[in-house]
Amino acid sequence: MSTPVDDPLDPLSRERSHLAGSRAALRAMREDVESLDISDVTANWVNAEVLARQIDDRIKALADLSDTPLFFGRLDYLHAPGAEQAEGAEGERFYIGRRHVHDAEGDPMVIDWRAPVSQPFYRASKKDPLDIGLRRRFGYTGGDLTAYEDEHLSDPAEAARTSKLLQQEIERPRVGPMRDIVATIQPEQDEIVRSGLGGTVCVQGGPGTGKTAVGLHRVAYLLYAHRERLARTGTLVIGPNKSFLHYIEQVLPALGELSVRQATVDDLVAHVEVRGADGSTAAVVKGDARMAEVLRRAVYAHVSMPTEPVVVVRGSRRWRVPAHELEETVRELLDRDIRYGAAREALPQRIAHAVLVQMERSGEAPDDRVQDAVARNSAVKAAVKAIWPPVDPAKLVLRLLTDADFLAEHAAGILSEDERKTILWAKPVRSVKSAKWSAADAVLIDEVNDLVSRTASLGHVVLDEAQDLSPMQYRAVGRRCTTGSATILGDLAQGTTPWATRSWDEALAHLGKSEGVIEELTAGFRVPTDVIAYASRLLPHIAPGLAPVASIRENPGFFDVREVSGTTEVVSACGELLRQEGSIGLIAADARIPALAEALTEAGLTYLAPGEETTRQTRLTLVPASLAKGLEYDYVLLDEPQAVVDGEPDERTGLRRLYVALTRAVSGLVVVHGAGLPVQLG
Repeated sequence: MSTPVDDPLDPLSRERSHLAGSRAALRAMREDVESLDISDVTANWVNAEVLARQIDDRIKALADLSDTPLFFGRLDYLHAPGAEQAEGAEGERFYIGRRHVHDAEGDPMVIDWRAPVSQPFYRASKKDPLDIGLRRRFGYTGGDLTAYEDEHLSDPAEAARTSKLLQQEIERPRVGPMRDIVATIQPEQDEIVRSGLGGTVCVQGGPGTGKTAVGLHRVAYLLYAHRERLARTGTLVIGPNKSFLHYIEQVLPALGELSVRQATVDDLVAHVEVRGADGSTAAVVKGDARMAEVLRRAVYAHVSMPTEPVVVVRGSRRWRVPAHELEETVRELLDRDIRYGAAREALPQRIAHAVLVQMERSGEAPDDRVQDAVARNSAVKAAVKAIWPPVDPAKLVLRLLTDADFLAEHAAGILSEDERKTILWAKPVRSVKSAKWSAADAVLIDEVNDLVSRTASLGHVVLDEAQDLSPMQYRAVGRRCTTGSATILGDLAQGTTPWATRSWDEALAHLGKSEGVIEELTAGFRVPTDVIAYASRLLPHIAPGLAPVASIRENPGFFDVREVSGTTEVVSACGELLRQEGSIGLIAADARIPALAEALTEAGLTYLAPGEETTRQTRLTLVPASLAKGLEYDYVLLDEPQAVVDGEPDERTGLRRLYVALTRAVSGLVVVHGAGLPVQLG
């Protein structure tokens, strides 16, 4: 915070001075934490370990990254805001940055972008200036402040105009992992980012609309606004694959948030080793929400009504609980609809309670220790084992997939005979360990695991590329946030699985979040105008009715379609793009990757695999089309579009895969083909 009086001779020098002072203040904050002595303030070694870890995390969060600006904007307020905006006062100025920085007296030098006083930086406009007289944006080269740009929002004489620095930041070439977008968040994005913790938000966003960044920044905002609660309950980001997670993993740490776990859906349900794969037909059936009822029936079929009384012997007395009373207890537990395992644990206590009632009627005065002893009695244990036996989730699913009669019994009226035959394994399996489980099987086991014992719920879950999940996978994710909220991110036009999501309402229902709000982002910040217009030719064929992305970029981007005669010309085109600044992605049908890899090696061009971090020395990544989703490159060379389409089991899925591949470019796209182009491209 500082007074709004600029040095009229050299305002840029003044801003550089504030940057230097802010860096020095951040360094002092870090040194203060590093110098803390906790030897006399902890009660035991456990407390010491916990406190030491917290201090270490705080030191990491206060890191000053040399190429990451501490602040990117400035707000000058016109008047003292009301009581609800007490942080601001007349004449105050706020520098907006990635984290809070204060000086030795505790006065703020940089305000966290998530603070309420920072919100006008993203929301203020000429129509609604939000009491902001001046909004200043800063331009950087590396970590050096080199430019600034002012908007006098309250001056009617100054016309609204597009910020050149904002456009430059959006279009800046990228090398390395995904960056944060705190300097470029748009009003419609900011509204989603700052939505409350209690509600679930589903974001439909086409390529380049920033939905992934919005989801990650919403996590950062929620951790700022609800830190204590989320520290207890936890947060999780779920991505489609390891390459994608590696690409986004630096965004939250750059914002000072180190505690967010990242995983794939397969990681969440890793109860067994996945060594097999399903055909698309079997995977669709296993992923169908109807399987949840089949599994529920199979689990509770283990419960049998008692036909014999339980006789408990204690000393010289015998206490008898008749079969009809046991049956009432079992039916009551079933009617309560609690977890199978919880009911099984409750049953011996219920039987013991019935015995204690008889003891009290006979004049005895048993206490809780007696009830626990009766619950552990061998006769009670034997009865519980017979009535409510334990269920091993993996063994249960294995039996369903290998025992035709067992499956038919519990899938009656749910799955057709053909569907049952589709998911039955052709060969018997000796054990759970020897089974070649598929990814869909692991999700079924996770469902049974939750039927037996409740899955722990987190405070907030972000699910990216959600359109590719099956209903059963949605249920697996939903179990992880039953008492929390979620941010769902995806694009229906990019669904490339046989079970791809048909509507977000349906997806939210499977998640158990039917009350979720659906938002749509249609402004494209990343994909150039000519590129998105070309890719949008596919939309009528892959997602009828879905609004195409409208690029807001002033630079139309580089776009070219070329006919080539072989891999030599493809490699030559790579060399041409490498003369540009930024990252290059060579995307091709999976089947063509080996030949292209060999051609690149022979030409002496070093390349990376998806997820490996690009550097200034190695900027080319060879990307199988199946792994392109969610990734971005400054320039994309798309090899043989028809091969991408033909590599999928059906044309619609193939065209969706092509749509994904066409929209990975940030600055330019070159399409090369030897065969004809798909007719849908015109």
